[in-house]
Amino acid sequence: MKAISTKNAPAAIGPYSQAIETGGMIFASGQLPIDPNTGAFPEGGIKEQTRQSILNAKAILEEAGCSLSNVVKTTVLLSDIADFAAMNEVYASFFSEPFPARSAFAVRDLPKGALIEIEMIAAK
Repeated sequence: MKAISTKNAPAAIGPYSQAIETGGMIFASGQLPIDPNTGAFPEGGIKEQTRQSILNAKAILEEAGCSLSNVVKTTVLLSDIADFAAMNEVYASFFSEPFPARSAFAVRDLPKGALIEIEMIAAK
């Protein structure tokens, strides 16, 4: 196993890696919508937070030599399922066919009061 780390995404806020590479696969930890330059969430709502979470995951994948086109599976955690359509609109702008498999869940709370967290699995 090889840990993947980049300063272009928020540092891990616990005992985990930004991503792990093993067997030709990249397992990126869930990304909160924290701007790595400011340490804060972007202004706005679910659309801005979705964009930032995806950009954070993208930066980690790029550090591993991949791109969003390598993503085979995503998991989206939402603090409010009513945000699903707005999240989906932004999400769709980052991916093309064949779209990665995806799970999306509403959860009670996310760290730091985030509206969204996204994790990705990519194949090299």
